[in-house]
Amino acid sequence: MNKKKDNSNLMMTLLKGRTLFVLIILFIFFSIKADSFCTVNSLLLVCKHVAQYGILGIGMTYVIITGGIDLSVGSVVGLVGMIAGGLIQEGLTLKFAGVTLYFSVPAITVICIIIGIIIGIVNGALIAKCKLAPFIVTLGTMYIGRGLANIRSGGNTFSSIKGQEALGNVGIMQFDSRVFAVGGFPGIPIAAILFLILAVIAAFVLKKTPFGWHILAIGGNEKAARLSGIKVEKNIILVYAISGACSALIGLVTMAQIAASHPNTGDTWEMNAIAAVVLGGTVIGAFVIGIINDGMTMCGVSEFWQKVIKGLVIILAVLIDQFQRNLQAKMALQARNENK
Repeated sequence: MNKKKDNSNLMMTLLKGRTLFVLIILFIFFSIKADSFCTVNSLLLVCKHVAQYGILGIGMTYVIITGGIDLSVGSVVGLVGMIAGGLIQEGLTLKFAGVTLYFSVPAITVICIIIGIIIGIVNGALIAKCKLAPFIVTLGTMYIGRGLANIRSGGNTFSSIKGQEALGNVGIMQFDSRVFAVGGFPGIPIAAILFLILAVIAAFVLKKTPFGWHILAIGGNEKAARLSGIKVEKNIILVYAISGACSALIGLVTMAQIAASHPNTGDTWEMNAIAAVVLGGTVIGAFVIGIINDGMTMCGVSEFWQKVIKGLVIILAVLIDQFQRNLQAKMALQARNENK
């Protein structure tokens, strides 16, 4: 009996650390298979992509905890990029007044984050207040966001986005600046630092604040949470607002990284965010997805096969998670029987 219990404990330990083990294996594999993978520039590029998926994953984590899903995050990235790019390149024309307004980068940042929050609030309100399925609501806003992004420029790209000193709208490239640059070291992308800071804050909020306890309660049993006095609708709306804000932030970061805005930016990134979450931890999960994407690209794997592999990774992660839950339930039952 003890041997069986020890085996179960060992299996549980391995399951809990599965994402870290996978990350280490992937890093070693691609370091061997791709000569350019284990270089400073390549690893910094991976960090950029990890930050993109990770910040999206932070918002997605909160959403998934409540039993929801947000398929609109990628389209919000593209829409916000087009709005910000348009405000920098063309400004805001008020035809009735015959003037064009140009905003500073901090003002554009605030405007874009607010837009992301509003989209999130709309998603949350339709889901919480109107009792619509999260999949259907966010699928709809995904198409709306992608359509509006194309409408903004007629499907064209805003290129060479830098702003002009005379208009007071320079500085967007600061989103892609680097820190800790010493000697020949190019420095860590600020987006990666921002991701780690936000991840720490998100974890603290989730584990140490009433809001975090409430969304965990909602995810555990929404009916029981409602009976205990938790404002379920309000918290669900807040969760989707956070997801929208995270998506808007990545829209700005991505635009700064490529110095351009394209309406299809962020296409299918919702899948990367979901994968980062379901792999068993947003931070490590984001690194796994980032390494898989960049590693396969450096190895010359077709983009089509990359989608197949990521789909299989998501399914496998869910299967392993379900196996872990079943094992935990079995171990808990055995412990209760032993205590009787």
